[in-house]
Amino acid sequence: MLNEDLLLAELSFKAIKSSGAGGQHVNKTASKVELTFNVEASTVLNEEQKELLLKNLQTRLSNQNVLVLQCGESRSQHKNKALVIERFLEIIKQGLIVPKKRKKTAVPKAVKQKRLQNKKQLSEKKANRKPPEI
Repeated sequence: MLNEDLLLAELSFKAIKSSGAGGQHVNKTASKVELTFNVEASTVLNEEQKELLLKNLQTRLSNQNVLVLQCGESRSQHKNKALVIERFLEIIKQGLIVPKKRKKTAVPKAVKQKRLQNKKQLSEKKANRKPPEI
């Protein structure tokens, strides 16, 4: 459907200092990876795909329609980069899924009859509570 290699070429990565475990070495290395992808500037995606992503990923995009993902789970920058790329591809695949249109269906006859029967029983029950007319 879309070429992942060309899509990955449009990504920009930045290594930043990560929080968490790592001892004294953590203060010297930038192992956390930040991925940024500008949906509107993409040349790999066509206009339909861009509109679909803008709609489906609305809550994940910045005001400039840029998708920003971070990964600092591992102490290794290479592992973090691989993980963030994997997440990115999954998010893009999910964002490009077109939801199925709902087909309207008629209410079955048996369901209507059952509802009317229940209404009738309830009204008879309430009518029996009233004192008899003389």
